[in-house]
Amino acid sequence: MRIPRIYTEQPLTLGATIDLEESPSRHIAKVLRMTVGRELTLFNGQGGEFTATISRLEKKHTSVTLNAEHTNDRESPLNIELCIGLSRGERMDWIIQKATELGVTKITPLFTERSEVKLKPERLDKKMQHWQQIIISACEQCQRNRLPSLNTPQNINQYIASCQAQLKLVLHHRSDTGLGERDAPTSIALLIGPEGGLNENEIAQAESSGFVPLTLGPRVLRTETAPLVALSLCQQLWGDF
Repeated sequence: MRIPRIYTEQPLTLGATIDLEESPSRHIAKVLRMTVGRELTLFNGQGGEFTATISRLEKKHTSVTLNAEHTNDRESPLNIELCIGLSRGERMDWIIQKATELGVTKITPLFTERSEVKLKPERLDKKMQHWQQIIISACEQCQRNRLPSLNTPQNINQYIASCQAQLKLVLHHRSDTGLGERDAPTSIALLIGPEGGLNENEIAQAESSGFVPLTLGPRVLRTETAPLVALSLCQQLWGDF
């Protein structure tokens, strides 16, 4: 029987009994239909996980007792930041979910010249909460015990000027430069445009700030495909694939 993994924001201590938040409590009771005495895995995104047993179960309230601590570390040794232009519809959700599964360390959404997504403050708050929940669900599924950080969307010019990664890559399908032979970096920034890509000025600005142009082959990849290919290649070359 599969043991569900549940995220909580609370501090976790071996032997403690804690009351879970309403959202995971409802998920345990209504979706998973678990019962008192069932076992689950609990983590709080700070590293490590706990085997726990359900000690009390109601529709909106679940108590669990932490029985054993496990220091499983499933994080890549490669620190990868995905900085990507905001996309329409469900593309951004897909990118965030799959990037989390692929071991990204940080995600920074960007407003670019060709971004068609405009977020007012109240809508931005909802989007950030929505994206954070996607990250949590992806970590529950892929067994990561640390949550990648999610930055508030920022202007691409601001991001380019502040990026401090050791290896900075900007996807540019008209370039002929691949990843090639490089010394293994400890940190990478992947700069990728929205639908329609980055414009020439944005690419030029990135290159003048130390970003290296990168092509992923002769075919033009969609904005939701390119980051997954780039992340996979980086993990294969320098990470834990």
